[in-house]
Amino acid sequence: MATAHAREVLVIGGSRYFGKRLIRRLVESGDRVTVLNRGSSAPPPGVAHLVADRDDEAALAEAIGARRFDVVVDQVCYTPRQAEIARRVLAGRTGRYVMTSTVEVYEHEDSAAPVPESAVEPAAVAVDLELPWHDTDFLDAHYGEGKRQAEAVFTAAGPDLPFVPVRVAHVLGGNDDFTGRIAHYVDRIRAGASIAVPPHPRPATYIHVEEIAGFLHWAAGARFTGPVNAASHGTLDARELATAVAAALPEGKTVFEVTGSAEGAPFAFRRGYAMDNSRATRLGFTFGDVRQWLPRAVAETLGKDD
Repeated sequence: MATAHAREVLVIGGSRYFGKRLIRRLVESGDRVTVLNRGSSAPPPGVAHLVADRDDEAALAEAIGARRFDVVVDQVCYTPRQAEIARRVLAGRTGRYVMTSTVEVYEHEDSAAPVPESAVEPAAVAVDLELPWHDTDFLDAHYGEGKRQAEAVFTAAGPDLPFVPVRVAHVLGGNDDFTGRIAHYVDRIRAGASIAVPPHPRPATYIHVEEIAGFLHWAAGARFTGPVNAASHGTLDARELATAVAAALPEGKTVFEVTGSAEGAPFAFRRGYAMDNSRATRLGFTFGDVRQWLPRAVAETLGKDD
């Protein structure tokens, strides 16, 4: 069903996984959607396309031109430098800026209870634009810090850029999951190999790929600002996740290897990685339960469904 007033929506990135699902939802709801990327992939029919390297401020400004947007959804902002460029180009020209952030902003927390947004306040995060954010190895090693500082840069723009960082839980599902994390479990179980877990694996929160696309679509049309956690209800630890994967396979058996080393299976966390989703719930979003949708996510990842 189309919206009463078609919004002008810019999506930066969004060419794969939940980004492409978000774009589909925006188009289906009647928004006029523009996608900006480096030209590596064309958007679907009916979507305008801008080509620019977001790390090049002059190129980004030229591509945007005089356009104004009701909403910007930034799927690929990883550093404070990228945030600073986007802020300079788009502040005062968009009614709402939604950035896909991450549970990794809480990487220094280790709470037995799910962590609320207040554990990391963007306004209190120090920004260092001189760090080697251009270096891939540095960025990979400082992913959470890059997202924290990017949030801080956008937050500092104040009323000129109403800002919402969506802190996304670990995403599962879809037959186009490119991360290989569930595939690791599948391959190990099929081979009869053990799955490495710490002595006391800690729980984490998750969200289905369709659910996070729906959440971002909802956040784009809401009025609140500030950080918001996006996570399904419930938590799982690595043993529970592996057992769910095994249940979908003919082999049906999981062997665990307790390891003291840092290397373990994906999602075999040694600290709590659970987020409190109560703010989003109070604001009106209805989450699913991870234990209810997990079998579907595993089936999709195995290519049995879409």
